[in-house]
Amino acid sequence: MKIALKIDVETYRGTRDGVPRLLELLKRYDAHATFFFTFGPDRSGRGVFCRRPRVSFIEHYGFAPLLYGTLLPAPDITANCADIMKRVRDEGFEVGCRENIAWRKHVARRDAAWTQQAMQHTVAQFTEVFGEAPKAHSAAEWQINRDALRLTQRLGFDYASDTRGSHPFTPTWDAEIVACPQLPTTLPTLDELIGRNGHTRENAVAHLLALSMNPPASGHVFTLRAEIEGGKWLPLFEQLLEGWQRQGCNMLSLREYLESLDGTLPRHEIKMRGLDGRAGEFATQV
Repeated sequence: MKIALKIDVETYRGTRDGVPRLLELLKRYDAHATFFFTFGPDRSGRGVFCRRPRVSFIEHYGFAPLLYGTLLPAPDITANCADIMKRVRDEGFEVGCRENIAWRKHVARRDAAWTQQAMQHTVAQFTEVFGEAPKAHSAAEWQINRDALRLTQRLGFDYASDTRGSHPFTPTWDAEIVACPQLPTTLPTLDELIGRNGHTRENAVAHLLALSMNPPASGHVFTLRAEIEGGKWLPLFEQLLEGWQRQGCNMLSLREYLESLDGTLPRHEIKMRGLDGRAGEFATQV
């Protein structure tokens, strides 16, 4: 069985604190993963992103929010954390790029010019840190539009992981084919489970492991957050790694996952749709 691990890194605190913790844990379990980094000022306003207002911030994440950009100046992730980002690559993990909080909030309503400027800026900042252009893209919070999808091809990405779905595919948008494979997140995230439909911290891991027992032929993609699983929920993520190891899962980077696929990918439309356990609409494989 194959489990590809996709790690989204959105904030200064997630990069500074969560990424090193996750690195050490992954190495202990000989697990590979792909880290998708955000660059520039952290204007999240809280240091981390929380879409669950009915759970207190401290209870959910284990620390008080830092009011970056309001009470404190927004720390620059690129300037302060470039060494951590390069350490991830130098220790053998794949790295890719993702956009910042403005993308997540606005891309669904923005035009081609705004979208292109945002993605090219992200590519430029990635190149500044790593000395080469990114080859993998992750849309922040699975938010995307037609122009962004086109740019995944035009900017030369080998693949993107911008969507939710069931298996890898070649994307289309209103019948327009985009020649950049999509590797969708196929499993629910921990924060989508815990506190919903009877799931608790004690049984959410068991539920995910049960879902992993009968994977599609292509395997699964699991998304985690440096701010969450690299923080207070690090023990839960370790339980997942232990469980997948017991199940005999091969824990891969997304690039290794892509290279393991056989044959031509099927074409599937992308639509913005609701998702159980998360507010809003998200790019979804139809």
